Amino acid sequence: MRAILIDDELLTLDFLERKLNQLSKINVIGKYTNPHEGLIAVIKEEPDIVFLDIEMPETTGMTLAKEIQKAFPTIKIVFVTGFEEYAVNAFELQVEDYVLKPFDDERLMKTIARISNHTMKKMTKHIKMICCFQQLSFTYYGTKQEAIDVNWRTSKARELFAFLVHHRGQFVRKDIILEHFWADSTIKNAYAQLYSTIYQIRKSLATVDFNIKIISSDNSYKLELNDVVTDVDLWKKDLEEIPFVTKENIKRHKELLELYRGDYFEEEGYLWAENEKNRLHVDWLDHLMKIADYYINIEKHGEAIILYLKMQEILPYKEESYFKLMKLYHTFGDRYSVMDQYKRLKGMLNEEYGTEPSQEIEQWFKEWEQAQAKK
Repeated sequence: MRAILIDDELLTLDFLERKLNQLSKINVIGKYTNPHEGLIAVIKEEPDIVFLDIEMPETTGMTLAKEIQKAFPTIKIVFVTGFEEYAVNAFELQVEDYVLKPFDDERLMKTIARISNHTMKKMTKHIKMICCFQQLSFTYYGTKQEAIDVNWRTSKARELFAFLVHHRGQFVRKDIILEHFWADSTIKNAYAQLYSTIYQIRKSLATVDFNIKIISSDNSYKLELNDVVTDVDLWKKDLEEIPFVTKENIKRHKELLELYRGDYFEEEGYLWAENEKNRLHVDWLDHLMKIADYYINIEKHGEAIILYLKMQEILPYKEESYFKLMKLYHTFGDRYSVMDQYKRLKGMLNEEYGTEPSQEIEQWFKEWEQAQAKK
């Protein structure tokens, strides 16, 4: 299990990390004294567990826990506190557990055992799925995704399989495949390499329990997925069925947002996938902003903040996310975060483009500073 620790005391973070390493197989993937940086890390990494201090100077653990629970209901939260009277509040929020400082080995072991049992129960298999978002992979998609290892004998076999997934259900002419993959080879060598690579793909597919077939005709190949789905098809289908965000379907919209783990074959760098990658990216951004606007309209600004932080993580050079977050943090009365977003925006624009924020943003920030000075 992967964990993130958030506490304003560095000594506490170091001590808790050592204890978790000694007592369990929990992998601490990040520890933060700044709660805002910790929240960004949770959005980016989506850990299994967050150990969260209740009393922090810039915000409370209760507030942070609510934001995490709304955005990622499967993440387990354990409160860390020096005051036992917080236990009632902790369980009202339905967090997984709370542990008192200084840490007791036996109590910490009970917490770890409780989390482990709940996590194992939820790892159920559902849909057999090929993932194209971020990178090519095979998973069982359900309450929790389970990755399946596939041994690709060559990178060419992996890419050709991805190319056939890209054209799934269609016959792709062999000469088109040769142009994409072996343009520099002689015709004879190119065909030999194509047949060898198709053989390798079939051997790799035979190692997983997915009913996928490569159909061969005289001059073409077609990939039949049968009962296997792709994350792209599942994502597009559900978006078409629920185009508007409502109270009744918001949960499904958030699940779809998480299904989009990254751009189409982003980590693979396939040139032939660029057009589809750009098109899907625009659709994803539109979807995220629809959900964020829904939360703003019903005045759930914490949820909107989490979404725009996610957008900023994936699109760090888009000015709009910084401005939206400045306004949302202002609604919360969080002066520190308004300033932080403005500084981040100025730094990003200066470093990447040698420019300043737009006149609209500068004017808004100037008026905001003046209003703060009068308080």
